[in-house]
Amino acid sequence: MSHTPDFRLAVLGSPIAHSQSPALHAAAYRVLGLDWEYDAIEVTGDTLADFVDARDATWRGLSLTMPLKRDVIPLLDRSDDLVSLTGSANTVLFRGKGSKRYLHGFNTDVYGITQAINRRGHSIGGVVQILGGGATAASAVVAAQLLGATRAYVSVRTPARSADLVALGERAGIEVIVGTLEDAGTLPEQPGLILSTLPNGADVTVLFAAATMRAAVLFDVAYHPWPSARAAEWQAVGGTVISGLDMLVLQALIQVRIFVNGSAEQLVPKEAAVLAAMYAAVGL
Repeated sequence: MSHTPDFRLAVLGSPIAHSQSPALHAAAYRVLGLDWEYDAIEVTGDTLADFVDARDATWRGLSLTMPLKRDVIPLLDRSDDLVSLTGSANTVLFRGKGSKRYLHGFNTDVYGITQAINRRGHSIGGVVQILGGGATAASAVVAAQLLGATRAYVSVRTPARSADLVALGERAGIEVIVGTLEDAGTLPEQPGLILSTLPNGADVTVLFAAATMRAAVLFDVAYHPWPSARAAEWQAVGGTVISGLDMLVLQALIQVRIFVNGSAEQLVPKEAAVLAAMYAAVGL
């Protein structure tokens, strides 16, 4: 006889087979003693609305990865402040029941970035550089401001398409200067942090001088496989690297809070043990 969990959850995206989220969430719910099931499901922007609409009352929430963090915005009935600011949601909580059920969107990526850097004890200074211009880059702009940066250079394939990041910087209180990926290695000033939101295997060549790699902390949100090609370059010259797995674990911890408590701020029971189990689940 098949087992029916108390609640169901899943991470959605495309591609999704490599996701570590099921292992992270399963570890958390084991510590909490919850009979919850969390899967990874291939969903594209074209199928997202139908998928969400078809979830029944056994569903508690969803995690969203690329390319769905912006696609989900029109489906939300309520958004937290960071979703409204960044235009990016990576977490959906099903609230209410029956005909009164509604979708509440959250952004936990900003927390994942800031806490991954703070936990490693790195000071990033006033200038950061962000590689890529997608939904995670928007979260990176806000995270940079929260970490004390006053200026962010954003390096993208097509600068004309990134006016929204400049406007986001104005709202968040950080100057955003957009340039091309081809010129990413020749900034007029040295960033303390280079945050890459480019997917592993992206057909992008960005050349950084060895001195830059030694001076700037690299935070690469890509984590599969690890080390990424860029992280390996940094490590080869003695540079400092933060793995995207740190961000993944820490943003997932906030998702667990949301799914369990309905709040990003309220700690879950035994949170220290939950976090330790989540780190262990991904080998950290």
